[in-house]
Amino acid sequence: MTTKPSDHADRLARARLSLLGLSVGDAFGEQFFLAAQEALQRIAARVLPKPPWYWTDDTEMAISIVEVLRDFGRLDQDHLARGFALRYDQTRGYGGMAHHILSQIRQGQPWREVSKAVFRGEGSFGNGGAMRVAPVGAYFADEIERAAEEARLSAEVTHAHPEGQAGAIAVAVAAAMVWQGRDRPTPDPRAFLEAVHEHVPPGATRAGIRAAAGLAPGTMPGDAAGHLGSGDEVSAQDTVPFCLWSAATCPDSYEEAMWRTVSGLGDRDTTCAIVGGIVALRVGERGVPEEWVRAREKVPA
Repeated sequence: MTTKPSDHADRLARARLSLLGLSVGDAFGEQFFLAAQEALQRIAARVLPKPPWYWTDDTEMAISIVEVLRDFGRLDQDHLARGFALRYDQTRGYGGMAHHILSQIRQGQPWREVSKAVFRGEGSFGNGGAMRVAPVGAYFADEIERAAEEARLSAEVTHAHPEGQAGAIAVAVAAAMVWQGRDRPTPDPRAFLEAVHEHVPPGATRAGIRAAAGLAPGTMPGDAAGHLGSGDEVSAQDTVPFCLWSAATCPDSYEEAMWRTVSGLGDRDTTCAIVGGIVALRVGERGVPEEWVRAREKVPA
C-alpha cells in the first residue's frame, strides 16, 4: 500500500506523539525500582524523582521502530532488526535473552533463525514486543487490522512465540483505538478492553485481557496487578492485560495514569512505557506534563 506524503507526515506525527508518552513513561517508571515499601510511600505522596530520568531499552527499541516507519512507511523487518542491533546498548537494561538475540544479529546471524532458536525453539514470549509497539498503533491508527499485522511483524524480529506477538498486537490495537476515539467521550473501560480483546489471537494474553475487562469498577491498581500480573514474570501475558486495564481506567490524565500504573509495581519502566504510549494519543502533547518531559533524558531527534 502506498502512503501519500501528507498522510505519512500525519502518521509519523502520531507515532512521535506516542513515542513521547512512551519515553517519558519509561523514564518515570524506571525511577521507582526501589524496595516495594519505599516505592509505594513515594507514589502515595506523589513525590517526583529527581531528574534526570534516564530511559531504558523500551525507548531505545521504540526509537528504532519510529525510524523504520519514517523511512519506509511500514515495518521492514530486516531494517528493524538491523536498527535494534546497532542501537543495542547494555547500559539501557536489556534482558539476558535480548542481549543474546541482538548480539547475534549484530554479528551477522539472520534474525529469523536467532529469534526462533531461543527457548528450545519456541521463541520468546517476553514483553519486549509490547513495550515498544505503541507508535505502530499510532502510525496505523486509521487501519486497525493493519496496525495489528504491523505490530506482529515488529515483534517477530525478536519474539517468535505467538504470545510475544499477541502482546504487541494488543498494545498496538489499543493505541489505534485510543487515537480514533480521542475526541469522543471517555469510553467505558470494559467495552474498550473487550473491543481490543477481539483483535488479539487466542492464548494467555487474550485471556488476560478478558480477565481485565471483568474486573469490578473501582478496583485499585495494586489489586488489579495482583490479579492480572504487572510484569514480574517479564512475559506478555503477565504484563499487557494490566497495562491495558490501567490505560482504559485512566485515559484522560497522563499524569494520573502514570502514578496508578507505577503503583502496580512489577516491571515498572515497561508498564509505564506501554501505558504512556497509549494515553498520550488521547491527551496530546500538552497533556504530558512539561516538567516530566524536561526531567526525562533527551531522546534523539
